[in-house]
Amino acid sequence: MQLSLQVWRQARAEASGRFETYTVPNAHPDMSFLELLDVLNEQLIHSGTEPIEFDHDCREGICGSCGVMINGKAHGGLPKTATCQLYLRHFKDGDEITVEPWRARAFPVIKDLVVDRAAFDRIIMAGGYVSVKTGSAPEANAIPVPKPNADLAFDYAACIGCGACVAACPNASASLFTAAKLSHLSLLPQGHPERKSRVIAMTEQMANEGFGDCSNHGECQAACPKGISIDAIARMRREYIQAQF
Repeated sequence: MQLSLQVWRQARAEASGRFETYTVPNAHPDMSFLELLDVLNEQLIHSGTEPIEFDHDCREGICGSCGVMINGKAHGGLPKTATCQLYLRHFKDGDEITVEPWRARAFPVIKDLVVDRAAFDRIIMAGGYVSVKTGSAPEANAIPVPKPNADLAFDYAACIGCGACVAACPNASASLFTAAKLSHLSLLPQGHPERKSRVIAMTEQMANEGFGDCSNHGECQAACPKGISIDAIARMRREYIQAQF
C-alpha cells in the first residue's frame, strides 16, 4: 500500500515549524505506525535528508513515549490504543495522513514530533510518591485492602503518562494524569499519611506548569490509551476540598 504523510518538521523549540509531505510506497498493512516512520526515515537517510525525530521506547503500549497526533486525534483515535500499537490495516491504500506533535503550552516542542513532557515529572516530584518509611516489603496480605479499592487503584496506576489527555483536551488540562496518580495512592493504606499534603502539592504544581483547567469535556477519557475514567478527576476534587478544610 502507498501512503502520503504530512509530517510536522521543526528544527528546534525556537524555530518556526511547517508540514512537509512524504510518500511511502511500500507500506504493509501489518506494520505499526512507528514502523511506518522507521521506513520513512530510511528513505530520508538514503536521500540525504535529515530523518524525522519522534519519541519511542517499548513499542508495546507501556512506556507512553510514542504519543503523536494522527489526523488530529491523539494516538490516532482508536480506543485504548497507543501510537506504537496502531497498525496500518486501519488505513487504506492512498490515504493521506497528518502527523504532528502534542499541542500544549506545557509541552514545548523539542524537535519535529518530540515534545518536552518534563512537566509531568515535576508534578510527580511534587507528591506522587510515598515517602514514609515502611521498612522491608511486607507480606502481601499483611495490610488488608478491600478488593474494589485494590482493583480501582490498579486501574489508575495503569496511567503511562503519555500526555494524550493533555493533547486531546481543548483546555490542555493535565487533570486526568494528575488525578490518576493521586487516586492510585489515596485508595491504598500506604498513601494515607501524606494524603492531604499530596493533593495540594500536586494540583498546585499542575497549575504552575501552565496546564489549563478541566471543564468536563471528557476528551481525555476518550483519548487515554489505558481507558482511565474521568471519575478520577471527581475523586481528586473531593480529595482537594477535604484537604483544604
